[in-house]
Parts: sequence; C-alpha cells; structure tokens
Amino acid sequence: MSPNTCWLCKIFRAEENEISSKVSLEELLQWSQSFENLVTSKYGPMIYKTYLKTEHSDENIEFWLACEAYKKITSQKKRISMARKLFTNYIQPQAPNEINIDSPARKAIMRNIQEPTQSCFDEAQRIIYRHMERDSYPRFLESQFYQKLKQSLQTNGNKSVVT
Repeated sequence: MSPNTCWLCKIFRAEENEISSKVSLEELLQWSQSFENLVTSKYGPMIYKTYLKTEHSDENIEFWLACEAYKKITSQKKRISMARKLFTNYIQPQAPNEINIDSPARKAIMRNIQEPTQSCFDEAQRIIYRHMERDSYPRFLESQFYQKLKQSLQTNGNKSVVT
C-alpha cells in the first residue's frame, strides 16, 4: 500500500506535522541526551507516543503519563476513581491496554487497589519506564521518524516541514 493511500500513514503524518511544528531544534536535541529529557519535555511525550503507535506499544507512555497525573491527585475520592481506571485499562489481566509488568508488581497493585495510595502504581511505573528507556527509546532515536524531524528542523530552523 502506498503511503499516499494508507489511512494510518495519513494520521501519523497529520499528528507529526501538528506537533512537530511546535518543537524547537534545541528541545529535540535534548531528547537524545537522555530518556528523562524526552519524557519531561513539553512536546517529547507526544512525539514519542506517535512513534510508539508505530510499534504498537503506545500504552507504555500512556500509562507512564497517567501515573504522573495520578500522583498529583490530592482528593481521596478522585484518587480511588483514577486508580480503578488505571487498573481496568492497564493492569488487570486482559486489560484493553495491558502493560507488561511482572507478577509481583501486578499482585501488589491488586492488593492495594481497594484503598489506593499515591504511590501504589510506582513500581509498575518504574518497570514501564525501564522498558521504554532500554527498548523503544534507542529505536526511537535511530528511527526515520526522529531523524526526519531532526533533519527538517536543522534545514528549516523552527519551521518544520515533515511530509
């Protein structure tokens, strides 16, 4: 199927163009310095998520970002609601976006889900962070996706033209 007729390709190009037009070359170059720079930057998580969709593993960054938001919840009622959503979407066996964590981490969350604490997803989040840092992050930096964006920003300054 040609890239011009592939509906998925069109979606990725549209997302890439929308986000990449806001990314500075300085920010993009920081991403190659460390995985932490990528996930804590303004546009890094969105660009990285778009790349992870091509690897069918965007649930990892979604879970990691959801955990970051979860840790900021101060209301116990909201924390319980969000904990259940995280559990249902990412943790329970056969979840729609099930993440790859070890059995002890999964069981610990299952024990604590009735009265979730601010840190009840920390171990699972650390595991996913390490997976991304070791596996998909190096591939991201070597990908055509990242290299094309970098080349475009170097050629056009901050006026990214990615097609």
